[in-house]
Amino acid sequence: MSNALFDTVLIANRGEIAVRVIRTLRRLGIRSVAVYSEADAGARHVAEADTAVLLGPAPARQSYLNIPAVVDAARRTGARAVHPGYGFLSENAEFAAALAEAGITFIGPPAAAIATMGDKITAKDVVSGFNVPVVPGIARPGLTDAELIAAATEIGYPVLVKPSAGGGGKGMRLVTEPSELPAALLGARRESAAAFGDDTLFLERFVLRPRHIEVQVLADRHGNVLHLGERECSLQRRHQKVIEEAPSALLDPETRARIGKAACDTARSVDYVGAGTVEFIVSADAPDEFFFMEMNTRLQVEHPVTEMVTGWDLVEWQVRIAAGEQLTATQDDIVLDGHAIEARVYAEDPGNGFLPTGGTVLDLAEPAGKDVRVDSGIRAGTVVGSDYDPMLAKIIAHGPDRAAALAGLDTALADTEVLGVVTNVDFLRFLLHDDDVAAGRLDTGLLDRRLADYAPPQTSDDEFVAAAAHRWLQYWAGSADDLWTRPNGWRVGAHAPTVTRLQAHDRTEHVRITGTPESATANVEDGEKRTLAAELDGDRLTVTIGGLRVGYRVAVDDHRIWLAGPRGVVRLEEVREAPVRPDDEHSGDAELVSPMPGSVVAVNAATGDRLSAGAVVVVVEAMKMEHSLTAPVDGVAEVLVAVGDQVKVGQPLARISATDTTSTDTTSEEATNA
Repeated sequence: MSNALFDTVLIANRGEIAVRVIRTLRRLGIRSVAVYSEADAGARHVAEADTAVLLGPAPARQSYLNIPAVVDAARRTGARAVHPGYGFLSENAEFAAALAEAGITFIGPPAAAIATMGDKITAKDVVSGFNVPVVPGIARPGLTDAELIAAATEIGYPVLVKPSAGGGGKGMRLVTEPSELPAALLGARRESAAAFGDDTLFLERFVLRPRHIEVQVLADRHGNVLHLGERECSLQRRHQKVIEEAPSALLDPETRARIGKAACDTARSVDYVGAGTVEFIVSADAPDEFFFMEMNTRLQVEHPVTEMVTGWDLVEWQVRIAAGEQLTATQDDIVLDGHAIEARVYAEDPGNGFLPTGGTVLDLAEPAGKDVRVDSGIRAGTVVGSDYDPMLAKIIAHGPDRAAALAGLDTALADTEVLGVVTNVDFLRFLLHDDDVAAGRLDTGLLDRRLADYAPPQTSDDEFVAAAAHRWLQYWAGSADDLWTRPNGWRVGAHAPTVTRLQAHDRTEHVRITGTPESATANVEDGEKRTLAAELDGDRLTVTIGGLRVGYRVAVDDHRIWLAGPRGVVRLEEVREAPVRPDDEHSGDAELVSPMPGSVVAVNAATGDRLSAGAVVVVVEAMKMEHSLTAPVDGVAEVLVAVGDQVKVGQPLARISATDTTSTDTTSEEATNA
């Protein structure tokens, strides 16, 4: 591509997609401009771009969603075009129009296509005119209950009652029997009116055992439209995709050709230009029947699986098409080679209700190999907060067939180590080993049904010993070479152990080590003593426990010890011993700590307030998820935060000093007798 077309491109995004776009721009010889918020000043995409511009404070509304600031950054840096990535402003027609007014090319579709596909009812009407199959239903303004009831019989049960306005599932009702519909309509109208100020409803047939299949399209300014095959995105948790693959194991060649043609017709219906994705719903019980759901007028998170099976760089072709170039291939030139599967790595804790996590990435190991790809937005030192989406990276594996790709992805995830931030990597591997996933028996509800079967791995005795040995070796390194400071436990009589108290999940243990690094014994609580030898070389810890030699990579964050070893990444916390004198601590006192990084959105108590057990004290919000912290005991509150404070995971928010519920009136027998 000639540099005279776009010598400079600004990426109006952050994280892994910004890094990924920069990679293609660099290969094409195009100067890249990153934008960032104050929270992202040290981010990887800022470091890897040729230049970077500060947009504003951390909140997205004041930075990444600030259209005037982004347009101004493009103008000041001489950017001839802007790539929006996905999320943020990628499907914002106002943003596309603002760039056009400034004489800057938007690397995306026309604003009119964005607007049309952004309205679900309008989009269905438009694509229906191009003979694209849509979910049977009825949708027009002002439908009465009587009209909806009459239409339901023709649509066929089960039906889904949906509000015309809003989203998030509010007002939606699944109805399986005609007798249930009147009451469902009444409730749906009431809820929709309360939530959106609009009680307009429409009906769709509910597709049983639905699978989410999407088709990648490319369209140029010269009327050429291609599809690059489909992706299966049925493994979702609460409608959030987790694992995606290409091609789908469900479709046969004939259906693949038909759904591809429908996707191209969808693009033609709005004079689409650029890369886009047409999403369909397909019943697992009727895989030859598919229905249009919506079109995403941007690049998708899961685009790497398409790139790996086709060999096409979608970002490159976005840039080329935006610059006016013509597609050089025909549909017959698009060949799918093998299979690719992608897993999204999130900063979340599957063992704690998938709450968002955070912290500083202390160390990082990513998989490598010719059939493995990593799209990552993090590096050692990256601070993961609560201002943005918790996705950290995507791990993608390619193989000659689906089984090989699954095995390759599992191996790649086993080699993915993030120390300092709790991630969902172990949960991803759990999914890959599910029998239905391995067999390709997927639907959009499968993952949610499997959640109850997942249990995070328990920290082993050997991992407790390894963490304690790391602390112990540090004591040795900091001691003088004399009898009184070496932590070998020497004393007159039997040697005394060095005791470290560690906690992992709900398990707290004392680890006792006696001896020297070359020759010691270790035991967990009152368990069997085993031989121990340990050595530390930088961040590499090697321990030989009972004759078994194991290596770990170690990172330490204050009192937290992170170990990356044969069983993946584990986190242990060193905890202080409870005071032994009764006057040092009130029995039953409690400290409320934040379970996730976020902002304090409510404080329901003040210091000195007397609270009952169960009373909500503080509410923390992150990524649109609220978590209420309640008093575990009756007591007096000491509040440590205020509304608006940004808090870290594990940060104390309040303390409850327990009150003695057995105390009597002050007119005691002793006082009376005095």
